[in-house]
Amino acid sequence: MATTSTMLASLVVVLLPFAVLGSTCVSPDVKTETYTTTDGMASMDTVFVVEFSLKCKQRVENLNLYADIHGRTVPASKTNKADSYQISFSEEHKNLPSGSYQVRLYDDEGYSALKKAQRSGDGESQIKPIHTFYINHPGVWKGPLLQSEFVASMVAILVWYLAYTAKAKLQSN
Repeated sequence: MATTSTMLASLVVVLLPFAVLGSTCVSPDVKTETYTTTDGMASMDTVFVVEFSLKCKQRVENLNLYADIHGRTVPASKTNKADSYQISFSEEHKNLPSGSYQVRLYDDEGYSALKKAQRSGDGESQIKPIHTFYINHPGVWKGPLLQSEFVASMVAILVWYLAYTAKAKLQSN
């Protein structure tokens, strides 16, 4: 009995590190779909939404992912599709002008190394993400130079002025 419990305890001690350690994605294959806000009239913030699928060389279950975008780290949410995740990120329009934005994906191990490097002031460039891709943002359209209400008001005032001056000429004759 003592031998069985000793063997069981030894087995637990040997297998525990494998159960505790997070899985790392080897040779990731990432396919992305991105959306960015382009209408500045309808929204107050620029929003980036990225949906991506991640397939690893080995089968990894419940992989926690984090994305570093524009100096901010956000968690990736698992969607109901297999191996599919979503990231959303928003800032004021002035803080996200048109351009290309780098997105670096990290797993648990990379994320903790990134946070450690940020706290200690070390260079974040030494932390290798599991994948890097770019979001191309065309910028936001802030509307026409002149609002249609203003143009309509100016046309109405012009028509009134022309009618008034024509009436004044007719009455003076």
